[in-house]
Amino acid sequence: MNKVTGRRLAREWIVQFLFQTEFNPGNLDEALAEFFDDEEKKPLERDRVYVDEVIRGVIDNQLKIDRTLKKYTDNWDVDRLGALDRIVLRVAAYEMLYRTDVPPVVSINEAVEIAKAYSDKKSARFVNGVLDRVQKELSRPSRSIETDNG
Repeated sequence: MNKVTGRRLAREWIVQFLFQTEFNPGNLDEALAEFFDDEEKKPLERDRVYVDEVIRGVIDNQLKIDRTLKKYTDNWDVDRLGALDRIVLRVAAYEMLYRTDVPPVVSINEAVEIAKAYSDKKSARFVNGVLDRVQKELSRPSRSIETDNG
């Protein structure tokens, strides 16, 4: 059995949380506290910070993320996609557009693996195709992170 890395597990938690709140919206802070109160979800502090930042980032930037994704989903409204595909795409697109500490190729690979794990190969191919097209519009390298050498 493959060992799940901290960031992979964090991304899975992000997808799970956003999926859950899509159908049961409520107070974000309370929902996050309840989500991490589960005994099986005891992340390291750095992973919890990452999860919190990405969840809030996806929610805060959802309209812009969805506009970007719509350009590459053959003009389908993002809301018409399956919930899992939509959420996986949003998380990866958020990382690609806003998290310069994560190389875009990592965001794509992780999204594809999560789609495979929670859906099927067809879904994984779709996610890969959309995110590959998003990556091509980025003005940063696909395989490295940006650092502030200020």
